[in-house]
Amino acid sequence: MIRANVRVNGIVQGVGFRPFIHKQITEYELLGWIRNTSDGAEIELEGTEEHIDCFIADLWTRAPKLAVIESVDFDKFHDLKNYTEFKIIESKSLDHRNTLISPDVCICDDCLAELRDPKNKRFRYPFINCTNCGPRFTIIKDVPYDRPKTTMGVFPMCPECEGEYKTITDRRYHAQPTCCSDCGPHLIWKDEEGSEIRAKDSAEDTVLVRKAQEYLKSGKIVAVKGLGGIHLACGFEDPEVPLKLRRRKHRDEKPFAIMCRDMDVVRRLCEVTPEEEKILTGFRRPIVLMNKKEKGSLLQISENGFVGIMLPYTPLHYLLFDEEGGIDSLVMTSANISDKPIMYRNEEAYEELAGIADGFLLNNRDIHVRCDDSLMWVYRGSEYLARRSRGYVPFPVIMKEELKPILACGAEQKASFCLSKGNYVFPSQHIGDLKNLETLENYEDQIAHFENIFDMKPQALVCDLHPDYMSTEYAQNRADDDSLPLLQVQHHYAHMASCMADNNLNEPVIGVIWDGTGYGTDGTIWGGEFLAGDYSGFQRFGHIDTIRLPGGDRVTKELDRIGISLLKDSGLDWAGRFENAQQIAQVLDMDVNCPKASSMGRLFDGVCAILGIKHKASYEGQGAVLLEAAAEENVTRVYPCEITDGVFTYKLMLQAMLEDLDRGVSAGNCAAAFMNTMVAMALEICAEISGKTGIRKVVLSGGTFQNQYMLSRIMDALEKQSLEPYCHHRVSCSDEGLSLGQLMIANARNL
Repeated sequence: MIRANVRVNGIVQGVGFRPFIHKQITEYELLGWIRNTSDGAEIELEGTEEHIDCFIADLWTRAPKLAVIESVDFDKFHDLKNYTEFKIIESKSLDHRNTLISPDVCICDDCLAELRDPKNKRFRYPFINCTNCGPRFTIIKDVPYDRPKTTMGVFPMCPECEGEYKTITDRRYHAQPTCCSDCGPHLIWKDEEGSEIRAKDSAEDTVLVRKAQEYLKSGKIVAVKGLGGIHLACGFEDPEVPLKLRRRKHRDEKPFAIMCRDMDVVRRLCEVTPEEEKILTGFRRPIVLMNKKEKGSLLQISENGFVGIMLPYTPLHYLLFDEEGGIDSLVMTSANISDKPIMYRNEEAYEELAGIADGFLLNNRDIHVRCDDSLMWVYRGSEYLARRSRGYVPFPVIMKEELKPILACGAEQKASFCLSKGNYVFPSQHIGDLKNLETLENYEDQIAHFENIFDMKPQALVCDLHPDYMSTEYAQNRADDDSLPLLQVQHHYAHMASCMADNNLNEPVIGVIWDGTGYGTDGTIWGGEFLAGDYSGFQRFGHIDTIRLPGGDRVTKELDRIGISLLKDSGLDWAGRFENAQQIAQVLDMDVNCPKASSMGRLFDGVCAILGIKHKASYEGQGAVLLEAAAEENVTRVYPCEITDGVFTYKLMLQAMLEDLDRGVSAGNCAAAFMNTMVAMALEICAEISGKTGIRKVVLSGGTFQNQYMLSRIMDALEKQSLEPYCHHRVSCSDEGLSLGQLMIANARNL
């Protein structure tokens, strides 16, 4: 007989790890205790050494499905404490914390069955949950993960729920959010007249769900509170309803997401691959961007070939889609105003959404951390993230090496941050564009929250090279206040390093980094870059030729300005192809406020305008999105591809494009030929860099690689050239993912 002290690190809190161990321990004939600690879980055991060794070995393969074990350490002792039982004891806060926290988890099959069972005490209760499902990250205020340290702390358990919580054979054994209609939260309904109803039991909750269903079926807009924030929901079969939501929300053309009752409804709307279905139905429940069943359908939802689809993930969502309600799909879009973060507080919603939402279906369970829906494509069978948020955060990106404690502050658009601790990097959830005070405050609050729950004190800071980003200002002020070293990293180099880290590469690579804009090391604007290097440094080997941007930032909305600039500076016919062309040409002639940018994003915008696909953009990247959507299938031709000393010039390409248009070739055919030309250009420059350096690994990063047409063709072309291409999977290729690259570069610099 011996005694062993076992420490388990990983996602072992909020996933039923302690009750699972309690249930399993009897077959090993062991006694002792288990508790949560700030490090993870600690287990003290007494029994035969053989049984203890078997128990420890089996931990790796027999953990609960939501648990992720990262390490198991143990010590053995020969002095016994003569335990007489095995029990869960009070959690222990240590001087340091090294625990992982579970993301929010969609309702499990067992809870869903109870939700629909008239004989069950939680029948139609909108907050049903258990050890295997429900809110986690968004309700946690502090660790260890115990009820008083969550927003459920204000709801004392009734005797029956407490009995389940304490019964080892029960599915809710030590499930912190355990509640029922007698002791848990309830729904709140408020109509457009300001009349408010607060439910007190499941029957009243059902009445409020029915009110929301009536509103939705009559073409009204309802604000619905979810796990990490509030959605605006409406029907879409009548195109006027989502158009009304667009007008009220001032979101003219940016795509909406759809929540579908089940996969049968999804298949009516979209083409579905087995890999997409697996991710849609998994416990993370992201929005998956999928090919429409009919390319020209659902234009009131999405003007391109993709539509974002998600399945219900809370009990309330399932109640909204019940058979009696007669609803099988709804627009579900984040409730936010003018680029502000998603709303998550009731009073804020009442105030800010007045005049937008006709009704409010909220509740009295507070959200502590706002967290948007995650968004992705499925590429080559794997997740290809556009937005890493609910369901994924705060799970870390795990690296092969130990990292210094660093805070990486990200960029400005699609802002995020990363914290490192050991071999973990913790990327934040989607924050939004750092262009207003509300988003900046959320950004700062989340940094403080992450540092607290992961007990992480940065020893260095890293940020973008751009001097005017709010994230740069935050990093500089924080470095000054805390007397910490600060590194500023070039934007596209950070993108390259991010894709390296995403794929656990720590060797020289070629980086094809294409996006909108980033501040270059030479003080100019970059965006269509070919780099080579590693975490210790990089060299710029090539880029697309610079484009003059008449009016500066105005070009991101007024795409004709770029189209005229491209044609005029190439000596090609521009007159008569655009409205107000002469006025813009005069700005170019005076060369006032005409910064230059080697930007792939701006090249896409300009070509979109030249082809007549879109002249004025209503959201960031719209020109590129519509150019991809317009591209005809099975077009293999390529325009002339002129490259001199690593610089791609576009005169010959544009000249051929104009000739196509003048002889009646469709804009869709030309769009495909243009993107094929970008693929050919990338292949040629990468082959040239590889020949000079001997590097064969190529990483693809930057927002342009959200273009699935480009991504798939460049990956295929590089592979056929016997190069080794890598794209993103664990973080986004957009600016949201580049904080990971910043962090890895800073770690390599020994700050």
